[in-house]
Amino acid sequence: MGMLRTGMLLAALTALFLVIGFLLGGQQGMILGLVFAIGTNLFAYWNSDKFVLRMYGAQEVDGRTAPEFYGLVEQLAHRAQLPMPKVYVIDTAQPNAFATGRNPEHGAVAATSGLLKLLNHQELAGVLAHELGHIKNRDTLIMTITATIAGAIGAVVNIAGFSALFGNRDGESGGNPLVNILLMLVAPLAAGLVQFAISRTREYSADRLGAEICGHPLWLASALGKLESASKRVDNPQAEQNPATAHMFIINPLHGRSMDNLFSTHPNTENRIRALREMSSRAGAAGPWG
Repeated sequence: MGMLRTGMLLAALTALFLVIGFLLGGQQGMILGLVFAIGTNLFAYWNSDKFVLRMYGAQEVDGRTAPEFYGLVEQLAHRAQLPMPKVYVIDTAQPNAFATGRNPEHGAVAATSGLLKLLNHQELAGVLAHELGHIKNRDTLIMTITATIAGAIGAVVNIAGFSALFGNRDGESGGNPLVNILLMLVAPLAAGLVQFAISRTREYSADRLGAEICGHPLWLASALGKLESASKRVDNPQAEQNPATAHMFIINPLHGRSMDNLFSTHPNTENRIRALREMSSRAGAAGPWG
């Protein structure tokens, strides 16, 4: 199922590249769009995890430099029967986290310094278990490819819009100016809709699996409540500059300052907390799982 979803995602974003190419340059533009899409897909598959981590200035840590954080990831990865992922810290005040990597053997978990300061040990375990759930479900391939390709689509249409507004060196506009400007508005929304279409079930699934990994649904529920409140008060400058990556985080890092945020890539946090509490109730008084 994971490979099917990945294939559908790549097909949808590749088709969007072709449409953009055709509208900008006819048949020749469509061919260039196809070449660009193939190159972007290949780059995204092999390098998108490194690209996203570098984009956020993530610093790798280990048992010596961050013993509590690294040790907790190691413990949870063992419970989840996963290879030990690489562990990163992002120096930003907004509390948040994401996972990346094309498969569990190349997984990585990144948490912000704000998250490590805000949450207690149990809540941190809930968040990290959620991210390991993404790795176990192989969601991370979809997440990182989407971020890379959606960002590339945004760059292409911005260039097209610049050409439409200012023309080329010969004084001629780059294609139909109205079409170019329309693409500036529509193409990022179309890419966002692709992200939106896969995000809801993915987050709920990672919540469920994360609760099973750490053994306590209420740990993650408590963490989500804190993160939702804090993320609204604290900016994440890197995410605001790169909104195509917003869907990777456990909580939406954006504050609605960009057009890409018109369609939220995250389900309602209250609904996620309610689902986790229902899981805890179903577990009953028998205590934690596993």
